[in-house]
Amino acid sequence: MSLHFPGDGFRFALSYGEHMVLQRAPERAVVWGYGSNGAKVEISLSGPKSTQVSSTSVINGIWKMTLNPVQAGGPYNLTAVQKGNTSARIAFTDVLFGDVWLCGGQSNMAFTLAQVYNASEELALASKYPNVRVFQAALEQSSVELTDLGHVAVPWSRPTPEILGGKDFTHFSAVCWLFGRYLYETLKYPIGLVESCWGGTPVEAWSSQRALTKCGLRSSSHTHTFPKRTTSSNDSLEQYWNNSVLWNAMIHPLLNMAIKGAIWYQGESNAQYNQAKYSCTFPALIDDWRMMFHTGSDGQTAEDFPFGFVQLCTYSKLNKQDGFPEIRWHQTADYGFVPNKRMKKTFMAVALDLPDETSPWGSIHPRDKQDVAYRLVLGARAVAYEEKGVFFQGPFLTKVMIFKTFLSIIFDQMIRTTRSNDTFEICCSEEKKPCSAASQWFPAPMQELGSNYVLLSIDKCTSDTVAGLRYAWSDWPCAFKACPIYSADGVLPAPPFTINRWLSNSRKEWQHAAQLNEG
Repeated sequence: MSLHFPGDGFRFALSYGEHMVLQRAPERAVVWGYGSNGAKVEISLSGPKSTQVSSTSVINGIWKMTLNPVQAGGPYNLTAVQKGNTSARIAFTDVLFGDVWLCGGQSNMAFTLAQVYNASEELALASKYPNVRVFQAALEQSSVELTDLGHVAVPWSRPTPEILGGKDFTHFSAVCWLFGRYLYETLKYPIGLVESCWGGTPVEAWSSQRALTKCGLRSSSHTHTFPKRTTSSNDSLEQYWNNSVLWNAMIHPLLNMAIKGAIWYQGESNAQYNQAKYSCTFPALIDDWRMMFHTGSDGQTAEDFPFGFVQLCTYSKLNKQDGFPEIRWHQTADYGFVPNKRMKKTFMAVALDLPDETSPWGSIHPRDKQDVAYRLVLGARAVAYEEKGVFFQGPFLTKVMIFKTFLSIIFDQMIRTTRSNDTFEICCSEEKKPCSAASQWFPAPMQELGSNYVLLSIDKCTSDTVAGLRYAWSDWPCAFKACPIYSADGVLPAPPFTINRWLSNSRKEWQHAAQLNEG
């Protein structure tokens, strides 16, 4: 980067720099910064596929320019010149155009590449992907919405082992990096990764007041305390979070940026706090981010940009009421799968089959981030890039048939099964009322395994009193890659679910994709 004749505060916003990736065509990348009121700013771009020059004015200390569309590739030189009494010039080199993805969440997103399984091998591959660029916002809180980032932890950079393998939970996010690397292997054009996450944080800290209001949560002047879960991570300390403080400081300053989409790994801090609200607060966050990025980028970020997330892995084999089964369900807006009517254009990496009891950073921080990223990329290819023939969802039930001594569970695809005596559970009700977490649940052993169905024993209930069915409804439902139900190729696990036979007043329930029928 070259700087000449610095004017009165003339600069780009902190989210721009040399080696950056700007959003490729058909979208138009947005660049902005600060300058002297009333001054003219000339923006020029030169490179292999585009040369363009345009100008704008500084209004209220800020200039902003939407570039003409540029096809994927590079490198380009981007120059901003302020003209007038306070003339100045800033030039960035090695600028690429590609797809920009935002990576957010808490410590499992902050978990670095140096902490994963086979870390040394993963780090050694960094230099082989010079067109996957990384940027990381510094940790910052604010009680008001900031225009620009307060600080930058990692400026736009080409990947190196040092940048990807910083101190634990610092830089750079393993899930974010692996997602970008795997995506690049498919797309073969530049990928820009923007990390903005903080360990131990609840969804409310990342949500605007506007979004929280939609879920009945008001502005909070007091702080929320999150107790220790482990003894070896940045999720382990007691931390205090006001609503919206990270939205204000670490997301709002990025809104002018044109992005392709976002991925998210968060929810552990909401397993006990505002858990029942999460089926509202998480979808509301997605809606609000979409609206605000679309507005901030002058319409260049899609108003329904693709949003991927990781359904929580595991934490404890012993704690039966730690909220993890419930928060996994709420992550899908209580549908059990995505995309769905409430969460359109979303994709999910199921991770409950990737436990890590011996993780040095506590079992809440599993080291297998490669499978997590791979499953996210399958979702991105199918949902964000509309690639045909990409299977990204594990099996989900479509129908439940009740017979005298068993249930027939039919799935939406061919399945690979392993017999289990306790992963499926049933609930009985003489009053024909819906079951809840407080109800008594009994194991429903798998009796027969078919190509797209399983038969479950219901000897703990009669066929007339079977009232509810759930699958993998515990914090730690199975061993590593050993859940009972997978896609036929054994790659994608079935997500957990819970359904009721009756809602109330003996009325039959049709809940989402599953029907409880008499056989």
